Amino acid sequence: MSTPLYLQTIAELSAQLAAGQLSSVELTQAVIARTKAVEARVHAFNSFDEPDALAQAAASDARRATGQSRGALDGIPIGLKDVIAVTGQPLTASSKMLANFVSPYDATVTQSLQRAGAVLHGRLNCDEFAMGSSTENSAFGPTHNPWDLTRTPGGSSGGSAAALAAGEAIATLGSDTGGSIRQPAALCGLVGLKPTYGLISRYGLIAYASSLDQIGPFARTVEDAAIMLGAIAGHDPRDSTSFKTEIPDYRAELKNRRGPWKLGIPKEYFGAGLDPEVGAAVEKAIAFYKSLGCEIREVSLPHTQYCLDAYYVIATAEASSNLARYDGIRYGHRSKDAKDVLDVYQKSRAEGFGDEVKRRIILGTYVLSSGYYDAYYLRAQKVRTLIRQDFLNAYREVDALITPTSPIPAFKLGEKSADPLAMYLCDIYTIGVNLAGLPALSLPCGFTTSGLPIGLQLIGQPFREADLLATAHAYEQAHDWHTKYPAL
Repeated sequence: MSTPLYLQTIAELSAQLAAGQLSSVELTQAVIARTKAVEARVHAFNSFDEPDALAQAAASDARRATGQSRGALDGIPIGLKDVIAVTGQPLTASSKMLANFVSPYDATVTQSLQRAGAVLHGRLNCDEFAMGSSTENSAFGPTHNPWDLTRTPGGSSGGSAAALAAGEAIATLGSDTGGSIRQPAALCGLVGLKPTYGLISRYGLIAYASSLDQIGPFARTVEDAAIMLGAIAGHDPRDSTSFKTEIPDYRAELKNRRGPWKLGIPKEYFGAGLDPEVGAAVEKAIAFYKSLGCEIREVSLPHTQYCLDAYYVIATAEASSNLARYDGIRYGHRSKDAKDVLDVYQKSRAEGFGDEVKRRIILGTYVLSSGYYDAYYLRAQKVRTLIRQDFLNAYREVDALITPTSPIPAFKLGEKSADPLAMYLCDIYTIGVNLAGLPALSLPCGFTTSGLPIGLQLIGQPFREADLLATAHAYEQAHDWHTKYPAL
């Protein structure tokens, strides 16, 4: 039985499009039909513009008919997390604060995908302002994991992960501030890539924590992730943190770069709190790399124990600053009950923000306040430097690190909602990467006995995404986890 179009890879579909065996309109119609069939159960989308998607697909077919194809992504339906700007489309960040806001401009990654000919369709659900690990903080309601609809897809990019796993898109974009691409990828059985900070422009991304945020792709395979990364990576003068570096052909380099590699196992990532089935699957993956001839070494990242503390000081401080602009004056939600200017500020923000966002704004404002700045924010930045140095020290001995992505498989919706600290611990293996500005990738490495996906995390060296992708590709080629689909 052949795989339905909506579950095929970019590589497979682009080959069919190039050969004239398939049109972009047919592919887009198949994805839209699938979305209509399953979306009521999954709830991956905040909004969906069917006529616009079909018009983009028709334009792609017209280009191809005249020999003007733009490459592997031309005509491929791709969904975007609802924090990435697309002209004329809603841009809500899954918040009441921006419930009726329509973007007047494109993000740089949006323009990059449009130049590549991609069919951009739909606005994907997420935790409000990308703050969360379960996509339960959305003002539009939670997203459900296609592998088990009673469970979370992870967060904050849960809609991006669930849409792809359910066949409602061929690839998607998310953002990763502390694991928000990798953790949902692990929980939904996908490849999720968080690139090096500065490799991809953040222009047009709604800011949560500006020194940590990074846009990246969700894909079914490492090859598809490489195709997506190649389309969106590169310097952008509109983003002051964008880095000028050579962008290789990531897809071609998958075949050119072969091991064996020196791989490090951080001992701090295999302790208490790691689910036994997750640990066993990751150990099997490590054994596989050993069988390839890779040198496996235990390494230490001694400041790992401070990652969570440093992250929630720095991220909330930056969130407090970034979200100050939502004041009910210029744009966004404005309270109808306000009687004066102070009322506009207070009531608009009280009504527009959800509990988790308020919690982080309050914490961030506190750590930046007079008398506490040095004790918390400044100290957290110093710890961040030590955390980054831990990784750089490890890279003197090894090429990349192997860890679990998430300490646990997908948990039940509502299970951790009442305990923010338990929710924050879901990101214990991912936040260090953001603090250090490194690239990291999650890929499927097995399933629990109850059929839930397990993710393996590979952490690479700065701007060495080509090596990171090749290391992941070697594992993927010898296993078939990426070929499994949820039975929705």
